[in-house]
Amino acid sequence: MATFPFSSQRPRYRVLDSGSRDRSHLVVHYCNRFLRITVVIPILLVLTILVAGLFIMAEARSAESHLEFSTVPGFFLQDDPETDPDTFDYVASNFGLINRAYDTDPEFDPEGQKTQWQRLAHHIDVLNENSGPETSYKLLFLGRHGEGFHNVAEQKYGTELWDCYWSLQDGDENGTWVDSRLTKLGESQAETAHRAWITQIEAGIPSPQSYYASPLNRCLATASITFKGTGLPLTEPFRPLLKELLRETIGLHTCDSRSSKSAIAAEYPLVRFEEGFAEEDPLYSSSLRESDSARDVRFRDLFQDIFSHDGNTYLSLTAHSGAITSMLQVVRHRKFALATGGVIPVLVRAERVAGPLPVWEVDDWTGKPECK
Repeated sequence: MATFPFSSQRPRYRVLDSGSRDRSHLVVHYCNRFLRITVVIPILLVLTILVAGLFIMAEARSAESHLEFSTVPGFFLQDDPETDPDTFDYVASNFGLINRAYDTDPEFDPEGQKTQWQRLAHHIDVLNENSGPETSYKLLFLGRHGEGFHNVAEQKYGTELWDCYWSLQDGDENGTWVDSRLTKLGESQAETAHRAWITQIEAGIPSPQSYYASPLNRCLATASITFKGTGLPLTEPFRPLLKELLRETIGLHTCDSRSSKSAIAAEYPLVRFEEGFAEEDPLYSSSLRESDSARDVRFRDLFQDIFSHDGNTYLSLTAHSGAITSMLQVVRHRKFALATGGVIPVLVRAERVAGPLPVWEVDDWTGKPECK
């Protein structure tokens, strides 16, 4: 009789009867169900969330955008490299407005009856009308505050001694310069700006549609003296919007610390505070001074805010020397230092482009300088 290898060994498995097979199927069924509930479904849920998150991030990244700024040259003398800031007189030169023709003149002023300002305003309006939805033009009137007590002290002690010692003090025997106020000369310079505006109003200058001011006292006083009583729209009462980021270089110098919100409101009850304006100064540091490049980034961020949320074309901003230096830098205008009380108009083109804001190289804030 034929034999098979291993035929004498016991089977390595057991044949189940029908009852055993049913019980086995139930065990497998419940095990699969358990695994599906406790393992598979959570994994699928996590994967779904991850995929959705990646999709949202990609969509947000593709939708991210920012504004790029540039100065439109050829409209004001301050744009011209031949104009000397040290000798330039904004009052005598009609704020620097260049007497020239525009390609929009023939339709708007065929008989040559309009003023230079009126023709410029029409030209800017046409630029905006003909621009795409991602491009806009704004005319900025940048005004520097009049002379403050801190300016007098720096002239008295010299810049080096001012920076290393006196700027860190609250004042001297002649008075305080904490959140420095205007001197009599500073008030007079603001009155000069007031009269200059009256003259330009008569010449058809476009009225500012928005007024912004630094929250420091010298700027509030300058803006108030300059615009109250001009008859311009929105000046009776005069209610500028205070922007925290519009202030001077931050830190160390006590003249650049601001008063409390309550103190500002008590002295200037009609001003408007931007949303989130803190009661106490959140930016001032008694141990560090903001670098010029850090200030530039601050004003780039401020302009991203203003240009994104203010649809008006003609804006007035009353600020400081360092602040205006950074504003001109952001809009790629040539350097143009303003004397105390000075005014400079700048025509700015803003274009929204895809992608995040470029990374600017920023110098660290600096500590107290040592007196030599």
